[in-house]
Amino acid sequence: MSDKRPFGLTAHERLREPLLRFGSTADNDVDVHPLRGLLRYGPYSRNWIAGVPDQIRIAMIGQQGMIGKMRGLVSELEATLRPRDAAAYRPDYQGMSKTFGVRPVGAGSASEIILPDTLTDDVRRARKPYVVLAEALQRAITQLKATRNDFDVVFIGIDAAWEPAFVERDEEDFDLHDYLKAVGASMGVSVQLIRSDKALDYHCRASVMWRLSIALYTKAGGVPWVLEDIHPQTAFIGIDYAMRRVQDDGPRFAICCAQVFDAEGSGLEFIAYKADGVSVYGDNPYLNHAQMLKIIARSLTIYQRKHYGDLPKRVVIHKNTPFRDEEVDGCLNALSSVDAVELIQVQQDTGWRGYRVDAAQKVAGYPVERGSLMPIGAHEALLWSRGDLPDVALRGAHYFKEGKGTPEPLLITRHAGRGDFGDVCSDTLGLTKMDWNNDGPYDGMPVTLNYAGRLAQIVKRMPDLQPHPYPVRLFM
Repeated sequence: MSDKRPFGLTAHERLREPLLRFGSTADNDVDVHPLRGLLRYGPYSRNWIAGVPDQIRIAMIGQQGMIGKMRGLVSELEATLRPRDAAAYRPDYQGMSKTFGVRPVGAGSASEIILPDTLTDDVRRARKPYVVLAEALQRAITQLKATRNDFDVVFIGIDAAWEPAFVERDEEDFDLHDYLKAVGASMGVSVQLIRSDKALDYHCRASVMWRLSIALYTKAGGVPWVLEDIHPQTAFIGIDYAMRRVQDDGPRFAICCAQVFDAEGSGLEFIAYKADGVSVYGDNPYLNHAQMLKIIARSLTIYQRKHYGDLPKRVVIHKNTPFRDEEVDGCLNALSSVDAVELIQVQQDTGWRGYRVDAAQKVAGYPVERGSLMPIGAHEALLWSRGDLPDVALRGAHYFKEGKGTPEPLLITRHAGRGDFGDVCSDTLGLTKMDWNNDGPYDGMPVTLNYAGRLAQIVKRMPDLQPHPYPVRLFM
């Protein structure tokens, strides 16, 4: 006789949606909605003595017609716009001056580099179009060094007609976006790419302006929001890797990036470390004891430099691959003076799915709520970082950012640590709200790993990798 009883899952709960703090110090002036919070309270750094200046000065690189369009984009950043997309979540855009307390302005003709109109034909006819375009744009960025004190951020106008030069995978591992970020960062310049088929032509102008204004404010040195409820004196470190060959037939080495965040979840800096002779299992590189000790010790130094020499009392390290024994030992040895250490693997593509069941025991019309947490072991849990989030709905009773599909949970696995595992999962959920490069209510992955992964891909294209820390805003 077969047993037809349903499979019994462990008890689950929904974590509270993490609160964000903005430009007000009043206890109750917090919000779960990043855009609504900005409109109500202004950005977190608006009252800093050494904050963003009253004007954000924008240099420009592009062909003559593109320069004119980018000037129009700067003016549009001061407009009031009603959203046409995601209106259930996105409030009206009300201009940078009103929202952030700063005004975007062009940096002047001396900080405008006009590319020849013939560049489009040169790219189209070239055997290696990506080389032609990359060299032209690098020369333009280099020209701006003469007026470096006159601007804060650089707009680079990218024509859709140049698309054949955007990516090259056959002869060389080239990506135009990553290459330009690497060139700008090596010169200490924050770069914002303006695509003619995206920022200029996208139909929902409120969406474009929200995204662009947040990115612009951050790249100019501002902090839009931070997390409200995080254990004090906590440091978060995200680690990711990218592989690069020295020569076509040479050995591969790993560019290891470690991104350091403080207790509020605000990004500090990151370091990049060239690790020779790494072990590779599958497609994933792993560090030995000495390599891991070195990069964690350097990360700890970044935190101390920003906190008057104080050590954090708690360090949480995120990776998207398992911590091997040598890596665990390297982390723990580097952090021997820290009271509490958590080594956490955050994994996507877990194969798990969850369906929401309504009171009538039928599949509901909306997915599992974001923040749903289901333990599947003493040190493992499924965490839905995507899902229905009614807390941020401006209209209606539900909001699912992805719009369709069945969200897949993250698998959270602890490889070392003794703290409350629920706190570890709550921290991870909070860090999915800390990507200042978009206007959404959350990302699928915590910012520790989102940024570290992006940074590793960009840094591997830097011709001269220096061992000193880099501000994250240069790579956004």
